[in-house]
Amino acid sequence: MQDVTARSVAPPAGIEALLERFDPDVIDVPGERARIRLEVADDGAWDALVEAGRVRLVPAAPEQPDALLRTDADGWRRVAEDVRGGLGAFRAGRLRIRHSMHLGVGFLAATSGSRGPGRLRFHSVHTSTAGAVSVLEAGVGPRALVCVHGLGGTKASFLPTAGMLADAFRVVALDLPGFGESDKPIGAPYDAPWFARMVFEAMGALGVERAHLAGNSMGGRVVIEAGLQDRSRIGGLVLLSPALAWLRDRRWAPLVRALRPELGLLQVTPRPLAEGVVRRLIPGAENGWAAAGVDEFLRSYLTPRGRAAFYAAARNIYLDEPHGDEGFWTRLGGLECDSLFVWGRHDTLVPVAFRRHVERALARARHVELECGHVPQLERPRETHAAMRDFLCGVTAGR
Repeated sequence: MQDVTARSVAPPAGIEALLERFDPDVIDVPGERARIRLEVADDGAWDALVEAGRVRLVPAAPEQPDALLRTDADGWRRVAEDVRGGLGAFRAGRLRIRHSMHLGVGFLAATSGSRGPGRLRFHSVHTSTAGAVSVLEAGVGPRALVCVHGLGGTKASFLPTAGMLADAFRVVALDLPGFGESDKPIGAPYDAPWFARMVFEAMGALGVERAHLAGNSMGGRVVIEAGLQDRSRIGGLVLLSPALAWLRDRRWAPLVRALRPELGLLQVTPRPLAEGVVRRLIPGAENGWAAAGVDEFLRSYLTPRGRAAFYAAARNIYLDEPHGDEGFWTRLGGLECDSLFVWGRHDTLVPVAFRRHVERALARARHVELECGHVPQLERPRETHAAMRDFLCGVTAGR
């Protein structure tokens, strides 16, 4: 285990400044207690213990923290001076955040010193069907933008969206039930229609009657379904490399249909094994957003309920019927919402070739292609959010 013994007698002034302005109303602490490690590169570490709405600083303990933030002494000074809570430093690679992004970024938000109504904050809302749904939100615009993550992801994948669009919209990103910090009900369908209903329930709990929706990957499939279920509650749809029903023959469909996702409740999954597999599959998984994404996935997947939810959702993506009266591609033509599709030219999961199929089914949709892979809002944030702003402001102005 890495030696995190504090070499300096006292923490850097930047860390002390952060703790002095801690605001418990901004951070959502599961279980009411968290250990957040604040490391100073080459100069030791301290743990911020958050409990009962208070925070205190102690020497780093041998146990693994719930979240870890690491930069050098000058970096901590810069973070303390950045009212945006250090996210700029994280995007630039000067600040490392590992383990729980929910707590790591929540800590930065809680110590940013911002007191405005549109500040970044983390909390949860209750739904009657799926229990607690964890959300982050920022901004106080006249129209809400609700963001939905992909399979195995969390609301953290929309942190850049909150940072770049909160000046114009009330940006809300949620953890779908079964993922992140949200409850994970056993036996839930975990399919697109069910997730879409959960999005509407969460909107109701947030007091949002009508909103724009944005979804990445599986989240894109969910917001398409929401648009098909209730057009009246949606402004525009932004589909970021959305998961779409397979058009090729699904040779494994009979086997996948027979497998039960509830087996994930019983599966023994050692962390080193799961982590090794995931990190080999994801390029650059030791750095930046990729490393944070791996951590977010593992935090859910390594719990029995999280595994069962992941398997159920993955199974439903694979088995999504493409044709027939109730098939995805048949129904897509009935989508009435103004829609923007953002495609990654290097996306190996949802190839840009799907664009022509969407154009045939939905001639009115707009399309943008970017030099990126499967997660445009993280890989090309400036271009993605510029396209989103232009599209959504046009939708808002036209209604």
